[in-house]
Amino acid sequence: LLDKSDKYDSRDVERLQQDDKWVENYLIWRHDVVDDTLKMIDESFQWRKEYTVNDLTESVLPKWLFENGSLFLHGYDKEGYKLFWFRVKHHIRDPKQQLEKKKLVAFWLEHYAKRDHGKPLTVVFDMAETGISHIDLDFVRFIVNCFTDYYPNFLSKYWIFEMPWIMNAAFKIVKGWLGPDAISMLKFTNKSDVQEYISGEYLPPHMGGTDSFKYSYPPLVDDDFQTPLCENGPITSEDEPESKEEIDADTKESGELNEEQNLNQKKMNSIEQISKSEETDKTEFKPKNAKKALTTFKGPLLHISPAEELYFGSKETGEKKCLIVLTNVTKNIVAFKVRTTAPEKYRVKPSNSSCEPGTSLDIIVSLHGGFAASLQDRFLIMAAEMDQSSGAGIPELTQFWKEVPRTKVMEHRLRCHVVESSKPSSLTLKENSFNTPAKTNEDLHIQLTRLLQINKRLQEQIDRCLWFQQLSVVLSLLSITVVAFCFYLVYTQRS
Repeated sequence: LLDKSDKYDSRDVERLQQDDKWVENYLIWRHDVVDDTLKMIDESFQWRKEYTVNDLTESVLPKWLFENGSLFLHGYDKEGYKLFWFRVKHHIRDPKQQLEKKKLVAFWLEHYAKRDHGKPLTVVFDMAETGISHIDLDFVRFIVNCFTDYYPNFLSKYWIFEMPWIMNAAFKIVKGWLGPDAISMLKFTNKSDVQEYISGEYLPPHMGGTDSFKYSYPPLVDDDFQTPLCENGPITSEDEPESKEEIDADTKESGELNEEQNLNQKKMNSIEQISKSEETDKTEFKPKNAKKALTTFKGPLLHISPAEELYFGSKETGEKKCLIVLTNVTKNIVAFKVRTTAPEKYRVKPSNSSCEPGTSLDIIVSLHGGFAASLQDRFLIMAAEMDQSSGAGIPELTQFWKEVPRTKVMEHRLRCHVVESSKPSSLTLKENSFNTPAKTNEDLHIQLTRLLQINKRLQEQIDRCLWFQQLSVVLSLLSITVVAFCFYLVYTQRS
């Protein structure tokens, strides 16, 4: 494969050599058949070079593509997978614009893959208010090919909402392009049953939901789907004072704190008190025998552990605290902030601080009150290098974040994972979990995927058996009918 590297982008070849998870995804998607896996890698790498996937940015695509609103990421299904929307009514077939529209699809998929580490997507074809003028089989085939041939193990399901009867013939053609795996992921739905699969909070009113989201550009719709990202969780009690300067700055920047929080903020004391509070927090919650993270995201400024998911327990299991470990890999001080999509649930300490060169720092993430973690909850870690000469106190940090260019800010997202078992892995801060051997999340994910693939094959075999059984019954009944008719004819002739 590497001998043909002139056909590929060298960055893809380098990643293939270094990213075991990427290779595993290709293998899983091709059922561990090596020849098929190599063929898919070859085809997808050629496609990636042809479409300059690694260089697709907002600046190289026409602005009208984003303004059109036919493709975007927003919301989650009930299994926690992100929704990739194709609003078909906004798409008009035009051969002159086809390549640019295809590059927009590639842009979104690559953008998401880099930001959320390739967790599968659920594709929603919203076909409400569509007709013949919106049918574009070539474009639909391209979207299908992206998931079947170019992005391995990247598809959860295709949901097709309210497909007009006039398009039945067209979708029979589409089904012919899909392999057996993809066909099993294709589901048709309508207003009466769509909420069985996607919660109403992520469905627009025309689909029977309550989501008030209205697509607009700019800015680019964020991977966190424009859910407000706040600096910190609620003030849990009066013995956890915050710096008034920090809170005022955070309130001005995020604009998302509610009235109750604002009242609490007026009672806050000095900068010295927050420093004392954070030191107490670390001493109280950090167990001596805490395991190191099993996975690490290696960013240009910070290494972040865990790499992808924070493990919390359900209400029954009761794990309420998690640990994020930041390691500064630069020669300068790195300022960081931690934001969350669910500020009413979580307390993050420290949420706005700095990390010295070559050192590690622990962040405690704790659930507040009776709240439970959800698969939809997200955390954003922002980091940027500071000059050695600048201080690292709260006033300096506040001023620094006001002035630092966005292009110099590293961002990394973490999602939540709810552990039903009483023995969670990773960095859940519960004493009895640290002496328990645990597999990595990647291992469990691979095993689960393989089990699902085996289960799918067994289901296909059962379906075939049932089909043959039904066919046998029908043929038997036909045979009996024919024999009975023959006896009847013989009897009537003799009479």
